[in-house]
Amino acid sequence: MLKFLRSAFSFERLLGMALLAGFLTLYVVDPYPVEFLRLKTFDYFQQVKPREIPPPQGKPVTIIDLDEESLAEIGQWPWPRTAVAKLIGNLMQMGAALVAFDIVFAEPDRMNPNRIPDTVVGLDEATIAKLRALPSNDEILARMVKRSRVVLGQAGYWEKLESKKGPPIKKSVALLKQGKNVEPSRFLPRFQSLIRNVPVFEKEATGHGIFSLVPEPDGIVRRVPTLFAFEKGLYPSLSVEMLRVAFNRKSILVKANAAGITYLGVHKKLQLPTDNRGRVWPYFSKSDKSKYVSAKDVLNGTADPSLIKGKLTIVGTSAVGLLDIRAVPTEPVIPGVEVHVQLIEAALHKKWLSRPNYFVAAELSLILLGGLLMIILVPWAGAKWGMAAFLLVAGGAGATSWYLFAGIDVPMIGLNLPGRLLFDSGYAIISILFMYMVLTYTSYAREEAERRQTRDAFSKYLSPDMVNRVAENPGELKLGGDKREMTLLFCDVRGFTTISEQFDAVGLTALINKLLTPLTNAILDRQGTVDKYMGDCIMAFWNAPLDDDDHAYHGCVSALAMLAEMGPLNDRLEVEAEEEGRKHIPLKVGLGLNSGECVVGNMGSDQRFDYSVLGDTVNLAARLEGQSKSYGMNVVLGPTTNAAVEDRMATIDLDFIQVKGKTEGTYIYGLMGDAELKASPVFVNVQKKIQDAMESYRQQRFDEAAEMFKEIRVLGDERHRPWHLDVNLDVLCDLYEERIAEYKINPPAADWDGVFIATTK
Repeated sequence: MLKFLRSAFSFERLLGMALLAGFLTLYVVDPYPVEFLRLKTFDYFQQVKPREIPPPQGKPVTIIDLDEESLAEIGQWPWPRTAVAKLIGNLMQMGAALVAFDIVFAEPDRMNPNRIPDTVVGLDEATIAKLRALPSNDEILARMVKRSRVVLGQAGYWEKLESKKGPPIKKSVALLKQGKNVEPSRFLPRFQSLIRNVPVFEKEATGHGIFSLVPEPDGIVRRVPTLFAFEKGLYPSLSVEMLRVAFNRKSILVKANAAGITYLGVHKKLQLPTDNRGRVWPYFSKSDKSKYVSAKDVLNGTADPSLIKGKLTIVGTSAVGLLDIRAVPTEPVIPGVEVHVQLIEAALHKKWLSRPNYFVAAELSLILLGGLLMIILVPWAGAKWGMAAFLLVAGGAGATSWYLFAGIDVPMIGLNLPGRLLFDSGYAIISILFMYMVLTYTSYAREEAERRQTRDAFSKYLSPDMVNRVAENPGELKLGGDKREMTLLFCDVRGFTTISEQFDAVGLTALINKLLTPLTNAILDRQGTVDKYMGDCIMAFWNAPLDDDDHAYHGCVSALAMLAEMGPLNDRLEVEAEEEGRKHIPLKVGLGLNSGECVVGNMGSDQRFDYSVLGDTVNLAARLEGQSKSYGMNVVLGPTTNAAVEDRMATIDLDFIQVKGKTEGTYIYGLMGDAELKASPVFVNVQKKIQDAMESYRQQRFDEAAEMFKEIRVLGDERHRPWHLDVNLDVLCDLYEERIAEYKINPPAADWDGVFIATTK
């Protein structure tokens, strides 16, 4: 349970939960960068699959374009109001359903006849009188507006401007409030000023609409307002007002509650799906040049009547100099007048983009579930499976988002998704990807820290190669108590007290370092782990922290290598002693090795601990090192170690001994050399003689055993022995001859098994 809780509340998972909470909060707050990402995703969808341009008979609106050619032929804008009146008249004669202006006529015509005397010098009084008696161009336009179905445009300004008061604007918005204290105007774009047309013909217009657009902060028009607030009133956009006039409705019905706009209807069969701010989301097409008719062609009477008759016409400009250029998701540059046209087309063909409120819950759920999947999977299964899960979630979410927009029709299973639904998977995918990256990096950083910690912890008692193996494969390393079969080695300097008397503290430290360095390298080079140094003693082990299936053999090889280092070391120390004028005492070491089950791991307290080993196997190894001198051996092996190496190493039987602190006897063996020595006929003979002598000794055939030890003494003479170690079989023979002499005087019990009880460590 504790392990589960530690895993569940690990740093990585807590960090992941914090990131998840942050992403969910950021989504709910919805700052502009988050919204911008969402809008760019929807823009991309429309660029890939824009709304299809309707066929000629399905195009309800024609743009009367004040294009560059018209300006070149008629003159610079503004044109005389008589030309505008003629434009309206020609359109109505050609059967236009209405004429709307994406233009505001805010000032009287500068070419009005009564203003000519003020600008032309030299006119006589009669001419001046005639000019002032003529009707103004504005009056001519007003009479044409009165006879026609004209929707005049108005411009809203965010700044407060000085504006002339005109006649009251006809109210065309009927507001139905759903609840008390409802103020829908606070949700709508509010203008500080409203630029209106010249009163003389504005009062004659059939409708009035605001043509101002409200781009997103990046300058792209995506959502088009249908209503605006000015002073105490609500005013329709130009396109909505055109629809009202086209359907002969007296007013547009708007419903609102405390949350904003809930309904906008031109008539029962034509409702516009606005958001609470009164904005609609048209499904934009690519720009369609076939719906443009040059204004000069209308004035000249050369326009194609089929493009005018029965159409809603709107006068606007594509001329760059008149500064009515916009950007929409499908086009980076488009005349502003076409935005109104595309909205009307979307309304009449019901081609809206829709983003249902429940999509917010669905997107939050996607972030939550995807984030939890990363939090659970990445620390548990690793980066590879985490990436696979991310690709699955991201691919599924992205495909779902696309098919909700583009639609899908599978008749055989009855699935018909018309599309145009805006589901934002982009933010969720980026959030989940970021969480995956952070969790992966955190896991990597943790593993690097563990590797660094491992290197620091083991670099003092493992070889560099072994440290790298542990660091690269920390799974092979189990910190804490762990039972395993191991081989232990103890090495001690004989007569060190006498040697140390020749040195002061500094010199003794230098001597110890000169001794321990080559001995330590011999251990580390053979996959050993140095546990600790105890003065002149070394404790080492094999098969931890990394697995070593041949740990007994590697321990024995290391022991032989350590003994091989003693000759060159003593030669160097002898030279130093001569140079310093002191007596040289050669250093000799004794070693004990034992194999068996131990407990290895971090031993100590919370404040300080060491990687060490405990167990009876350790204690016996230490006792064997202490017995090495008694048997004239350099290396003494325990029975398990000997059993593991006797077919590859030269070993001899030493004794059946009960070491101090033990209650049972243990067979011990002497390590004489490697496989080369084992194959030597002389050694084979010695080994066989010792084995036979031990057998006779343990069966209390003491005279027979004594004769055998005499033969062994001769075979172990320096002139005959093939081993290179400083092994003196005379010591072994003396030991048994003394015991045999004692047992002849004081025979052991009849059931004696040959055990010798040691009285020293």
